Amino acid sequence: MDILTSKKNGVLTIEFNRPDKKNSITAAMYQMMADAIKDGEQDNDVRVILVCGKPDIFTAGNDLEDFMDTSTQGDFADRPVVHFMRQLSSASKPVIAAVAGAAIGIGTTLLLHCDMVYAADTAKFSMPFSPLGLCPEFASSMLLQQIVGFPRAAEKLLLGEPFLAQEAYDMGLINKVLPASELLAYARAQAEKLTKLPAASLRRTKNLMKAAQADKVKEKMMEENKYFGAMLMAPEAKEAFSAFFEKRKPDFTKFK
Repeated sequence: MDILTSKKNGVLTIEFNRPDKKNSITAAMYQMMADAIKDGEQDNDVRVILVCGKPDIFTAGNDLEDFMDTSTQGDFADRPVVHFMRQLSSASKPVIAAVAGAAIGIGTTLLLHCDMVYAADTAKFSMPFSPLGLCPEFASSMLLQQIVGFPRAAEKLLLGEPFLAQEAYDMGLINKVLPASELLAYARAQAEKLTKLPAASLRRTKNLMKAAQADKVKEKMMEENKYFGAMLMAPEAKEAFSAFFEKRKPDFTKFK
């Protein structure tokens, strides 16, 4: 299975399990994660959700072959990736992420919707939407600047260059940097601390923190999805994806 799920001690773990493809995410994987979060929300035995990858890779983002195969099928708003991000963003229970290795594209975007993020000292983040001829996704244009400030958000979103765990911590994007060998155990321990607290209190606290901007997040997600879906079909994105598959540098000089 490309997505592994397990429940133990009140923690639902959702794990990327496609290491041969750098945990790149297919439509089927997005749907499995969306379903897992939905089931976890309805399961009273689940108190906390933990999202993780492998010790050497969190996720390389979208599987581009799969993404392009499905990019012309129907409205972008109906795609499994949108279902997953809606479930993640609206989850009432605490969500913790443990990141080791690369977290590319949506691998970083999804962290903006988690409640706590712990990273290994091997973690590397990037949001390369502009270099792919695209735009920010799933309210990242709003949430990232709220967390790290406009200048840093502009640098990360406009240039799309990778940055390391210590910088992510210094910006306030993640809670703690740990040795890779200690990451998952620490994240699980934090999750299990939460399982011992009153579930209703945790849900209410999370709701109070997020309720004020919940509608704005939904609106921004819809706005970004509209532009993102349109830009997928634009010449710039086609040039970027063609260059990726042909293992060459894209040439954007002909586009105005």
